[in-house]
Amino acid sequence: MYKTIYIPVDNSDHSNMAVDLGVRLAKEFGSKIVSSHVYAAKMHDKRFKQMEAGLPEEYHDEHELDRQRKIHDSLITRGLQIITDSYLDYVDKRCTESNLPLERRSLEGRNWKVLAEDIQANGYDLTIMGALGVGAVKDSVIGSNTERVLRRVRNSDMLIAKDLKPVDSGKIVVAVDGSPYSFGGLKTGLALGKALNKPVEAISAFDPYFHYAAFHSISGVLNEEAGKVFRFKEQEKLHEEVIDSGLAKIYQSHLDISREVAQEEGSDVRTTLLDGKVFEKVLQYVRKEKPWLLIVGRIGVHSDDDMDIGSNTENLLRATSCNILVSNRKFVPPIDAQAEYTIAWTEEALLRMEKVPVFARGVAKTAIHRYAIEKGHTIISNSVIDNAVGDILPKGAMDAMKALGGQLDNAAIDRNTMQADDAVAKDLMGTTLSGMLDQVEGTSGAAMSASTQSYLNRMEQTYYVCSGCGYIGKGDHPVKCPICGGAGDGFKPVDKSLFDAAAKQEGMLETQMAYDDVPMQWTKDAKEAIRAVPAGFQRRRAKAKIEKSARKLGMTTITLEYASPMIQEAANEDYTPIFANKESNGRSSTTGSSKGEPTSPDPYQWEPEALKRLERAPEGFMRDCTRALIIKHANQLGTTRITLDVANEGIEQAKHTMEEAMKSGNVKDIIARLTGTDTQ
Repeated sequence: MYKTIYIPVDNSDHSNMAVDLGVRLAKEFGSKIVSSHVYAAKMHDKRFKQMEAGLPEEYHDEHELDRQRKIHDSLITRGLQIITDSYLDYVDKRCTESNLPLERRSLEGRNWKVLAEDIQANGYDLTIMGALGVGAVKDSVIGSNTERVLRRVRNSDMLIAKDLKPVDSGKIVVAVDGSPYSFGGLKTGLALGKALNKPVEAISAFDPYFHYAAFHSISGVLNEEAGKVFRFKEQEKLHEEVIDSGLAKIYQSHLDISREVAQEEGSDVRTTLLDGKVFEKVLQYVRKEKPWLLIVGRIGVHSDDDMDIGSNTENLLRATSCNILVSNRKFVPPIDAQAEYTIAWTEEALLRMEKVPVFARGVAKTAIHRYAIEKGHTIISNSVIDNAVGDILPKGAMDAMKALGGQLDNAAIDRNTMQADDAVAKDLMGTTLSGMLDQVEGTSGAAMSASTQSYLNRMEQTYYVCSGCGYIGKGDHPVKCPICGGAGDGFKPVDKSLFDAAAKQEGMLETQMAYDDVPMQWTKDAKEAIRAVPAGFQRRRAKAKIEKSARKLGMTTITLEYASPMIQEAANEDYTPIFANKESNGRSSTTGSSKGEPTSPDPYQWEPEALKRLERAPEGFMRDCTRALIIKHANQLGTTRITLDVANEGIEQAKHTMEEAMKSGNVKDIIARLTGTDTQ
């Protein structure tokens, strides 16, 4: 894969590790190694001339100054060349030991500038540099020369050696976001995995909570008229029903494509979907899993081509402790899971969608497709669209979108220009959405009240949680999960009685109006607990995640029982995997709490069937309780081997305990009876 590997050296610890990595990879791929050291003789000459005024008086003679300058130039140039040769001798020795060809390069000039020019001119397939040089101090995170070179190089993969441990430890993790650079990194990761006999894992992260926190911030500074323009209530409805789930579907499709690409090459990858701020979630995941190598694209799916490095890549370059490879290789998979749907559309349904404005058509089709998957439809007809619209959008929204589409036509707006200019498209879509919803509901206070009442009415529906990925379905029992593809029997109804009982137990409710006029209540215990999260943006974001996830379940009361896992996650900076696929041997690829809390080695041996039974319980509090009651039953039997029978018996036995405890309405009593612990 790599014909030439370029290794700039400076005799630092990280530079020497870069040499070791380069030699190992060159042996596996049959590569030629090119190594260089840059010395700055001209810089020293300039500094000497600046110091001449401070020389003793006897050196101020013109002939003596010329002689001293020549001596200095000769000594500095020769001395730096000797240092360069000694640095390259170390690389030569390592290559000779492994019978590898080496090209030595002594370069003069500004080191980062000369290195970037050399790489760009020669197009080395892979460049390996140490993260820190000889000038590193205690708090250094990335060397200035390394960072400057990485920002300027676009024709060579850049592997930054940060970990001084041997190559043999750890796996390879590839962060995939759908960009050609990230898929190029996946291809590189697969090749490295084969060559080094290392497992490869693909992860992807999306952020469904950003808009909720952002809207909270915006709403506090807008006047009443501006608030009407933003139409926060309906914006939240749109995000909750369409965009959030659509994001999960898109990023899960990136992982599905990653697995298909791996299988085409005779390999397989474990995949994990994360929810939250991308940089934060990937960093937390890497810190927990401790891979040997993290691979990221130079720029992400939303970056401009002329950007030097993406923000997530830059943050990860600084913050991770493992080796990191920044991919400059592009790869576009032959499969496009976002465009190739397995569900057919009738001709009438397609014609109907053509009447939707171009800028809104993609979102509308994605939402209707997701609805069809959830409800088990294989053909989308007009009746399916009607049902989907009624479930997803406010009444009359589709008609308003059509009417506004006609208005755009009459106004002779160039839609192609609008689509080409992303910023303009977003502005027009926001304005159109606002106008569309004005037509639907108006802007009066009564309409706002009706919107709140509509939300409260939705709370009365039955909600279901997919045990595979945490997707929320409501209304009829889902047939299939539109995100992870899980079967309908994997959906479990949400038992709100537990949280209602918790609210009564905790008491002291404080009501706050969310930015879209939906009342949210926090118990005193929950309000005090969230103080464990650092004040500022971290706490605001944690609060937004808790409220948004609760609203997706049809809840408006936040209890400590519900919020505790998310508070702990935010306070402890632990990652939250949404969905991890099964490994090829049939075992679950995740163990412990589905919320990602730190887990100690499990003394119990879980058979695959028992693990599958456990994973049918909704993630979080309910799954943790289920695990606890199964273990309690196993202890009563005096066994540490948990079979499917042991799991089923434990769950059945606990049902009676649950019924008795629920009669008391005491949540602490419920937990105590389930787990056999004293909660006082």
